[in-house]
Amino acid sequence: MTDNHPITPPPELVQQWISDYYGCPVSGELAGVETAIAASAAQWGADQELDACCEWLEDWVGNDSYAIPMRAARRPKPPSLKEQALELARPAGTEGAHVTFGPEELALIRRALESIND
Repeated sequence: MTDNHPITPPPELVQQWISDYYGCPVSGELAGVETAIAASAAQWGADQELDACCEWLEDWVGNDSYAIPMRAARRPKPPSLKEQALELARPAGTEGAHVTFGPEELALIRRALESIND
């Protein structure tokens, strides 16, 4: 699992789970290990559920034409370094432009980045 997993329980819920387990309120901040274990458990459970849903969908439809986009939507991959750099290198004056270069410099940077494999 990755550090940027979209399924992470809030600290208050983790504290409630620990309190429920010990049968008494837990005061103060949680230890990092408790939070990490709870987050990993929630992520694992969510991944198992997604896998089961995708498998059911594939069986129902007869192929993975719906399961693949569902998995991609529910567990999106972060943009690659190339995609991020290309986003930053948008030509000045276009929507979402972040950096202003001269036209020749921007064209050179863009060609170089586009030649790199993801």
